[in-house]
Amino acid sequence: MGASKEELLKRITINPDVCHGKPTVRNMRYPVAMILDLLSAGMTFEELMEDYPALEREDILASLAFAAHMVEFKSVAQLKAA
Repeated sequence: MGASKEELLKRITINPDVCHGKPTVRNMRYPVAMILDLLSAGMTFEELMEDYPALEREDILASLAFAAHMVEFKSVAQLKAA
């Protein structure tokens, strides 16, 4: 069985010195939004990892888990409180 959602979310970092504080994968310059955009455009996990060799399968899963986590919130105020 794969990593838990909590373990995956630990791969997502927010650092004001990296990509202007946007959520990234493992503090690298791979924004979660970019990964999600590429997936939504039809790229496969394998294509992403081929184009971005530093990415691991768990990084892509972490990006999806992060997006799922973000849409669970009902309002921005609730997000800030979390």
